[in-house]
Amino acid sequence: MNSSEPVSTESTHGESTDETGNGDVQSEGPPGDESVRDVVEQSRSGAPAAGAVVRDRFSADEIFHRIVAAADEEISTGTRELFFSALAAGFAITVTFMLYVSVTHASEGAPIVGALLYPLGFIYIILGDYQLYTENTLPPVALVLERLASIPALFGIWSVVFVGNLLGGSLGALVLATTGVFSNDVMKTAVAISETGIQTGSWSLFFKGAFAGLIVAGVVWIDYASQDTISRLVMVYIAFLAIPLGNLYHVVVSSTELMFLVFRGKEVLLTGATEFVLPVLLGNTVGGVVLVTVVNYFQAVERTYQEQNYQLSAREMVFGKDEPEDVDS
Repeated sequence: MNSSEPVSTESTHGESTDETGNGDVQSEGPPGDESVRDVVEQSRSGAPAAGAVVRDRFSADEIFHRIVAAADEEISTGTRELFFSALAAGFAITVTFMLYVSVTHASEGAPIVGALLYPLGFIYIILGDYQLYTENTLPPVALVLERLASIPALFGIWSVVFVGNLLGGSLGALVLATTGVFSNDVMKTAVAISETGIQTGSWSLFFKGAFAGLIVAGVVWIDYASQDTISRLVMVYIAFLAIPLGNLYHVVVSSTELMFLVFRGKEVLLTGATEFVLPVLLGNTVGGVVLVTVVNYFQAVERTYQEQNYQLSAREMVFGKDEPEDVDS
């Protein structure tokens, strides 16, 4: 080939250039329609990384899409990873209980002051991406509503995470009850706070738990609508501050309080489990699933998934997805 003939080349940005023997380069075409930023802002799972209309704000459909993409990764996570993440979250709740008791005692029972550091354990959990039972009333349920996961798979995640949360909270309660972290006076305050829930009626606990579940699931929804850590931090702090200020109940905090009383020698395990923790558990679940997840599901009417294109049948939804049989060669 004669070196003086033009050679057509295409750049990595979609531009065509003419390169001549004397080294001159001329642009022949405009860049491609898809900008580099559009490519960067599309995550591997297909969930949007930025709003389509306004860059820093997602639509309800986009938020739901992000939740489904994240939930799909979570539901495929191994049981061991889920359990230890939930265990860490349960232990983080101990920080919430410890600070709530300590600040309440130091402020001589002032409710607003005592609640100021209550959200700290939840901040660790949300920003640290640990597994908390009440958080899982939204993402895995969204998969089930989309028929991308079965009900047994949902219950499997709930069971593993809840058990991990309970064990983590129980370990923290054991430390607080037996190692002298609390002084004698603070210990009395801790016992008084923990006994309050057991003395509350079951229906009151259920509805207080429902509102707390609504708050937590709402935090998850807003978390997927946020794009920076500062926004998440402020949102988590304000939302979880509402739980003690509203005299609401969170099941992992409640179970930690119950186990604290047990380790202090109070014979309240059976009564506390059935008349305290169980109503709060049911309330948290109903509040998260019904009041947030289902409502937000029906407002997100347009959903497209790049990778999740298989919906389960009615039988698979109820009994789980059949595992493919091995075919001997």
